[in-house]
Amino acid sequence: MHRTDGDFGSWRNRVYHIIFEADTPAGKLFDVLLLWSILISIGLVMLDSVAGIHLRFGAALYAAEWVFTALFTAEYLIRLITVPRPLRYARSFFGVVDLLAIVPTYLSLMLTGTQALLVVRALRLLRVFRVLKLGRYLREATVLRLAVRASLPKISVFLYTVLTLVVIIGTLMYVIEGPQRGFTSIPTSIYWAIVTLTTVGYGDISPVTPAGRVLASMAMILGYGIIAVPTGIVTVEMARFGAGDGVSTRVCDECAREGHDMDASHCKYCGSALTANDEARLV
Repeated sequence: MHRTDGDFGSWRNRVYHIIFEADTPAGKLFDVLLLWSILISIGLVMLDSVAGIHLRFGAALYAAEWVFTALFTAEYLIRLITVPRPLRYARSFFGVVDLLAIVPTYLSLMLTGTQALLVVRALRLLRVFRVLKLGRYLREATVLRLAVRASLPKISVFLYTVLTLVVIIGTLMYVIEGPQRGFTSIPTSIYWAIVTLTTVGYGDISPVTPAGRVLASMAMILGYGIIAVPTGIVTVEMARFGAGDGVSTRVCDECAREGHDMDASHCKYCGSALTANDEARLV
């Protein structure tokens, strides 16, 4: 029987709401199976990196990885076919992640070892927030993103100040200690200053002279104060964006973005009308 354009549109609409929505039984089942597939594939990549396991089961793990890659490739292509605007989805965060989840396997045909990069599939597990209907966590993620974006100008100034400090402190330490005590160059001394200010303290280089130790002590104390600055900046912005209701798991048909308010009727990103998520659409 010949399939009409209307039949194709109906099929496309059904598949779209299965793979992009989590508010229907079919959509939730698809996402749960997808999450389990991602977990298993990541586990196989980790197991394959163990020499003993790779020696005994390398061929089986390799075959299993190609099976998962084929499934994820088919899923990615179906997403592009069913979404109203494929290019917009392909450029979105999840679109890029979905592509990166399959590329390393194909690159391994030319570059040995790139299959280890398949752990990027872990980013696809972010869909668990939709599957488990953790709407409030989606809301908190949105608040955090907005807070970080609003804090960028202040944090940029802060990082510029820190960069200036480490250059000055590193140069002073180079002058005080000198190459004979491990501070062989200004870049090496700046590396020491960065390690000290961030309170990491690897210990591969350390001052010996009294003046050097005084400068190091000042840098360490300054480091504790520096750590608190970006935290305070982001916290203030989070408090400003934190008020509001929860968000739904609905996905916009036009831009494929989610995180809309529970009572929203239009997408807050592109302005398109949001369709209702009910099982009647899949009948």
